[in-house]
Amino acid sequence: MISANLSAIFYLISGVLFILALRGLSSPETSRQGNFFGILGMVIAITVTFLTIGNFSSGFIYVLIFLLVGGLIGAFIAYKIPMTAMPELVAGFHSLVGLAAVFVAISAFLNPDAFNLGSPGNIKLGSLIEMSIGAAIGAITFSGSIIAFLKLQGIMSGSPITFKGQHPLNALILISIIILIYLLCTTQSSNLFWILLAVSFLIGFLLIIPIGGADMPVVISMLNSYSGWAAAGIGFTLENTALIITGALVGSSGAILSYIMCKGMNRSFFNVILGGFGATNQSGGNQNKEQKPVKSGNADDAAFLMKNASSVIIVPGYGMAVAQAQHALREMVDTLKKNDIKVSYAIHPVAGRMPGHMNVLLAEANVPYDEVFELEEINNDFSNADVAFVIGANDVTNPVAKTDPQSPIYGMPILDVEKCKSVLFVKRSLSPGYAGIDNDLFYKENTLMLFADAKKMTEEITKNLD
Repeated sequence: MISANLSAIFYLISGVLFILALRGLSSPETSRQGNFFGILGMVIAITVTFLTIGNFSSGFIYVLIFLLVGGLIGAFIAYKIPMTAMPELVAGFHSLVGLAAVFVAISAFLNPDAFNLGSPGNIKLGSLIEMSIGAAIGAITFSGSIIAFLKLQGIMSGSPITFKGQHPLNALILISIIILIYLLCTTQSSNLFWILLAVSFLIGFLLIIPIGGADMPVVISMLNSYSGWAAAGIGFTLENTALIITGALVGSSGAILSYIMCKGMNRSFFNVILGGFGATNQSGGNQNKEQKPVKSGNADDAAFLMKNASSVIIVPGYGMAVAQAQHALREMVDTLKKNDIKVSYAIHPVAGRMPGHMNVLLAEANVPYDEVFELEEINNDFSNADVAFVIGANDVTNPVAKTDPQSPIYGMPILDVEKCKSVLFVKRSLSPGYAGIDNDLFYKENTLMLFADAKKMTEEITKNLD
């Protein structure tokens, strides 16, 4: 058994490692080191928690067994999951964090003696407040993450699901949660506790269903924040310093990231976290654009344009992830650079379906970090570039974000690929993007559509470049 003072020191060390992990993950160059710090911090925190138990009883053995089983399942899923399904995996894991917070709160409420919180019906007020808030946020995180998972997986439509009186209903339920927490702390009624959980599960569904596909990366970040605050609340209940620190770090960093992404998309932060308040109809005002003629080409045409270019900007999107084309893209770029053609990568803040999705894919293909640029860094370069190679990106290149006030993505900063001399757009069809709207870029005079699987088309272009 480890002393309380020593465990506090080790928890502090793990907290510092978590801070270093967040710092490292803020940049692609240091992300691997940041990931290592996070793993080391968690190993220390788990080890110290076990050592503080002190009593190696049958209960301890059960905990160890479940930990090993859960760890093996998690490792297997992480190893097998394709990068295309990473957003769904993150949403699924967020739901498990929320559900864990709910289960801990239930255990603490039903058996407070085991947690040194008092006795049933006579739980410490501070502990009951922490428990109630943690349980409510955990329930919201669980149900909200389930909806996010279903939308990302395509089981549920990515379009907003709205109904009359939705926002007043959400506001009423949120107010009722606050009232329920107050009444629960006053009466310690078990009926009120279960009602609080049920209402929290309900509002989690209602907050996420009206959020459209274009805002899904923000939703993932927001749910990450919720899961952190749920963990922090339960950390207070368990009087576990490491859980409090970790939860607070995840909650605050997730909230900051959500705010940054909302700013990058010209979205209201409060509108998104309150359930897409003010969301517009995703139908947009350009549904007849499919009837316009488009210019289509093949790998020979694309290779010819690139061979005669002095600079090429690559714009990756979710279609690249679906086709697993990042390695083929890297080979094509290497060939271009052998021909003394300048190549850069342009990354939109919400490219893909979760924050940093494209950065991870490019890092997997060992793309040099100094060739990858964010929107603000590279957007002015499109007007001077010869070719923009858009591989699977859609909504983040759609000019209607600047021209159509009725569009659901209106006001969202986009990559100005239309300003390039030539735009090569790799896509299977003219189908709309995840936001559910048509892309005006398809019909521009300087756009050549390459209708094919992204990986196969990129490989064909590389062959024609040799």
